[in-house]
Amino acid sequence: MDFLQNLSGAPLYLIIFFAKIIEVTLMTLRVVYINKGEKALGAVLAFIEVFIWLIVVSTVLTNITEDPMKILIYCTAFALGNYLGVIIEGKLAVGLSSLQAIVPDEDGEKIAELLRDSDFGVTVIEGKGIQGYKKDVLIVMLKRKRIKEAIK
Repeated sequence: MDFLQNLSGAPLYLIIFFAKIIEVTLMTLRVVYINKGEKALGAVLAFIEVFIWLIVVSTVLTNITEDPMKILIYCTAFALGNYLGVIIEGKLAVGLSSLQAIVPDEDGEKIAELLRDSDFGVTVIEGKGIQGYKKDVLIVMLKRKRIKEAIK
């Protein structure tokens, strides 16, 4: 990694900037996958993340007092990496979610059948509203990726 030590100015700043964004994005995704039980993928992402981190931080810390712009670049990229990681995780939508809908009892079975026809699992529970009106409570367990489809 000696070639990074010989760089300065804009090329070095760009490398720090993009490497840090990639590293923090991987960190965000790693946490999500580990929380979802994907240990092997989490471990692979952790290795790559720490590898990039070591290179970036050693580059930033070299002659930091002579080039404080590296601090600003590093901090900005850290923030953007978090932002990008959350956006990517939202697109991947790893994991399950639950939707509940309280509907008039005459509509409950119709809605449940529509959802079931689209391969959603639906549980229907009989309920009662505040004024004694019968209601159906629909509970749908689904992959996060399909939330918009179920709501539609």
